[in-house]
Amino acid sequence: MNAQSPEPIATDTALAVGMTPAAKPDASQRWLALVAVVAALGVLGSVLLWQKLGHVQEQLARQAADSGAQASEARGTAKQAQELAIETAAKIAVFDAKLTEVALQRTQLEELMQSLSRSRDENLVVDVESGLRLAQQQAQLTGSVEPLLTALKSAEQRVTRAAQPRLAPIQRAIAKDIARIKNTALSDTPAMLLKLDELVSLADEIPVSNALPSAKTPPALERQAQESLPGWWGRLGTVIRDEVRGLVRVSKIDNPDAALLSPEQAFFVRENFKLKILNARLGLLARQTEAARADLSAASGSLTRFFDGSSRKTQAAQAALQALQSQMRTLEVPRVDDTLAALATAAAGR
Repeated sequence: MNAQSPEPIATDTALAVGMTPAAKPDASQRWLALVAVVAALGVLGSVLLWQKLGHVQEQLARQAADSGAQASEARGTAKQAQELAIETAAKIAVFDAKLTEVALQRTQLEELMQSLSRSRDENLVVDVESGLRLAQQQAQLTGSVEPLLTALKSAEQRVTRAAQPRLAPIQRAIAKDIARIKNTALSDTPAMLLKLDELVSLADEIPVSNALPSAKTPPALERQAQESLPGWWGRLGTVIRDEVRGLVRVSKIDNPDAALLSPEQAFFVRENFKLKILNARLGLLARQTEAARADLSAASGSLTRFFDGSSRKTQAAQAALQALQSQMRTLEVPRVDDTLAALATAAAGR
């Protein structure tokens, strides 16, 4: 078995050696084929890349041409825009000059209109003020507020039609004066005149402070008393007793001047009292409230000084005088001082 064993080994070696030269050409061919395929692919890729690059170059060329055309067009447009800008700047300069001129003319026109409007407002203010002062005088003379209310309403309508902001304070002052005059209650002048006439009639019946008592016995009682006496000497004694009692009189007189009044002086005091009442009546008719109030005050002082304060007629006359004096305070026609002050302010231009 040892002699036969080398033969198979030699046979295998021979087979291995015989197969190697045949296998080498096949591997080389494969590599050549692979290289050839890669080279073909490379050539094909190069061709394709070359074609694509050429196409890109053509596009770049066309874009460059288009860009150049657009740049030329843009330069032309820019030049036109620059020329238009220069022309526009020139026109703007002209417009600015014209606008400045128009603004100056407008300012002058506004000043002229304001001057005309101010002149019209000043004339309106003067007319309204003169009308209100005249209405104030008429109201004081007539004792009625109707002329004053009419003048205020007319002034309010004129100021409203003017529609000027600077006249708004005048309108507010007019409305305030109208409301105040409407809320003012005036005294009844005819009733006051009637009270003064009653005082004049009552003056003859008011007793002075040193007047003799006017109490008299009724005739029926006096005759009955005389008949009740026993005889003529009784009646004579009664007469003498009454005369003696009349010689002495005790009374309280607050003012010493009243105690020294003689009957003639009492007559003149009474007439002076009447004259003061009549003067107050004339002052009331003439709308001279201050003078009428002064006459009533003097009549009240004379009544307190010379007449009997305990008498009911004196007290009634004193109460009537006080009532007349209080009514004299509400007799004055209200004034339009607020409106006149607003008109003066507007006339001064403040």
